[in-house]
Amino acid sequence: MKKVTIVASILLSFLVLQTGAMAQTISGKWKTIDDETGNEKSVVQIWKSADGFFYGKIMSLVDPEKQDSKCTACEKTDSRYNKKVIGMTIIQKIKKTSANEWKNGTILDPNNGKIYDCKIWIEGKNLKLRGYIGPFYRTQTWVPVK
Repeated sequence: MKKVTIVASILLSFLVLQTGAMAQTISGKWKTIDDETGNEKSVVQIWKSADGFFYGKIMSLVDPEKQDSKCTACEKTDSRYNKKVIGMTIIQKIKKTSANEWKNGTILDPNNGKIYDCKIWIEGKNLKLRGYIGPFYRTQTWVPVK
């Protein structure tokens, strides 16, 4: 009887670990890290909407001088043009495409106004975000907010 209990316990532990690994999500609050300077820039909240896509909004900026900054570099036809960066949705319509990958949406860089095709994946506890324009791309590592 003890062997059955031990085997059942091991199987249950395995299933819990497997379920946890499969349940990875990008939802939550993340510190953005500048890929050029290595400095923390902002906190972004990512969530899954009722439409099944993931979105991300800037919740705060680290630089006290940029607290009232606006996206003046955004295209004038973009609804985010000249809007405050804090509270701005910069990640739009990202969709989970595999166990550890989200893509087919876009990410906006409010500093230069460019909109990139976006791919996100989880590496350890961190997020990797890659923004593409054609064959060119930038990759950032975002860390979870504790």
